[in-house]
This record gives sequence, structure tokens and C-alpha cells, in this order.
Amino acid sequence: MGVADSFGMEITLNGEKHLLVEPLSVVDLLRSLGVDPEKVAVELDRRIVRVPDWGGVMVGDGAVVEVVQFVGGG
Repeated sequence: MGVADSFGMEITLNGEKHLLVEPLSVVDLLRSLGVDPEKVAVELDRRIVRVPDWGGVMVGDGAVVEVVQFVGGG
């Protein structure tokens, strides 16, 4: 039994392995990471996820997720 088996599932988050107990919606994943949803864009399996869809799009085993934070500057 591997580490992912005992925790549920493994995803790749910004290039690093991350364990989830159960599938999460995109918005729930962001909340669990302490990320402000107002300041990021999310790509799931090489596709941009539109903000209105975050509550219904699920992140499950084997998913590849990129969370990109917006940075202001001048």
C-alpha cells in the first residue's frame, strides 16, 4: 500500500505532489490551501477553469493543477 492509498488520492499541484483525502471542487481546494480565490487563476489538466465553474469542477486522483497568483506592480 502506497502513501496515496492510505490518504485517498494524489494530485500534482504547481509541480509538486499533494495528497487529498477526497475529491474537492476547485474552490474547496483553494480554500484548503488558504489561497484567496480573488487573486488567482486555475488550470486543471492543461485547461483554464473559469471562475463561475470553480464550485462544480472536481479535482480528483491524478489531476494536474496549476494555481497562478496575480501580482500587481508598478
